[in-house]
Amino acid sequence: MIRLAACLALLASVASHPATAEEFPTRPVTIVSPYQAGGTSDIIARVVAQKLSETWGQPVLVENRPGANGALGVMAVVRAAPDGYTLLATASSGLTLNPLVYSTLPYSVERDLAPITGTGEVANVLVAHPGVGANTVPELIALAKAKPGALSYGSQGVGSNGHLIGEMFRQRTGVALLHVPYKGSAPALNDLLGGQIQLMFDNLPASLPQIKAGTLKAIAVTTAARDPRLPDVPTIAESGLPGFDATAWFALLTGKGVPEARRAEIERAALAALTAPDVREKLAAAGVDVAAAGSAALADRIARETLMWKTVVDTAKIRLE
Repeated sequence: MIRLAACLALLASVASHPATAEEFPTRPVTIVSPYQAGGTSDIIARVVAQKLSETWGQPVLVENRPGANGALGVMAVVRAAPDGYTLLATASSGLTLNPLVYSTLPYSVERDLAPITGTGEVANVLVAHPGVGANTVPELIALAKAKPGALSYGSQGVGSNGHLIGEMFRQRTGVALLHVPYKGSAPALNDLLGGQIQLMFDNLPASLPQIKAGTLKAIAVTTAARDPRLPDVPTIAESGLPGFDATAWFALLTGKGVPEARRAEIERAALAALTAPDVREKLAAAGVDVAAAGSAALADRIARETLMWKTVVDTAKIRLE
C-alpha cells in the first residue's frame, strides 16, 4: 500500500505535465462499473466519483454495466469516444484474470485500455462454516487430505478472483477441494452460512460482519501481512505456505485512444481525490485501503500479476468461451 507521502510525490509529478489547452471537463463524466451495484468495486467508484465531481464542478456519474465477469462494462469504455469522459472502475480480475481464462475476449488490456491509477485494496479471507472441524490452515489441509473431495468452496463464478485463489491454494497444498461457482459473492455467502458449502475465499469487507457475529470463522487472510481488522487471524503465508499473497485490488482506467495530456489530467485529479482525508475515511469504513500509485505503477502491477495468475490458470486448464 502506498503511503500518503508517496502519493503526494506522484501527484506533484503528474501536475508538472502541461495540461490540455481545452478545459476539462465541460460536461458530465461517466465512470463505468462493470459489476452489480453494492459491491466493493462499485463502492470505490462512487466515493471517487463524488470527490471528482466536487473537484471538477461537473457531475460524475457511476453507471453499472454487469455481465460476463465484467467484460460488458469494459467494452462500454473501449467503444466510447476517446475523450476522457468515460472511465472504467474495475476489479483486478477484469485486467489480469479475464484475459487468461476466456478463449475469446472482446478486448485487450494492453491494446484497448490506458491505466490511470490503482484505487484501493482489500484483503481476502478464507472463511469456513462453523461446523467445519478445522480452525487453522494446517488443520484444514489435514481434514481435506483425510476426506478428499468432501470439502467444497464457493466463488463468485468460474475464473473469478475467489475461484483462482482457491485453485492457487489447492495447487500449493495438493488437497482436493470441490469448487462450486455462483453468480456473484452474495449467493455463495448465503450458501456458506447455510452449510451447503464449507469454505470461501471472499473479500474481507463482505465477510467481516459474519466473522464478528460468529456465524463464520476466519481461518486465514490471503494477503502477505495480517489485516488490522483481524489482527489475530494469521496469513496463509505464515501458516505453512510462504509467499502466498493474493490481494483483491481495484483500478481506474480509460480508453487507449484518450490523448496523453488528457489522461495525465485525469490521473492528477484521481490522485488528489484518493489522497483526500475524507475519501480515505469513507473507503476505510468500507474495509478498503487506498492504493493510489499512478499509471506507471498500475501498468507494472497488471503485468506482474498477469504472469502470476497465468501459471495458476494454465496448471488448472481453466478456459471459458
